[in-house]
Amino acid sequence: MKTKQDLLTEITQLTTNIETNYPELYTFLLEEPVTIPSEEHPHIDVAALQDYLETLKQELKHHIENHKSK
Repeated sequence: MKTKQDLLTEITQLTTNIETNYPELYTFLLEEPVTIPSEEHPHIDVAALQDYLETLKQELKHHIENHKSK
């Protein structure tokens, strides 16, 4: 199982890739409510980070599949 640090590194690398290569998607990700905690001091565990990473991967995959060059 990946550690929090592993997941944070992978999330950072993926968001950097999205920001650099898919700026139109990056703008959309900044507006996602999933990134805004509803608690003052939310508990972020490995499962939450893994879920967020998978969401980012799915968003990128969906974007690439639906915005291919024509």
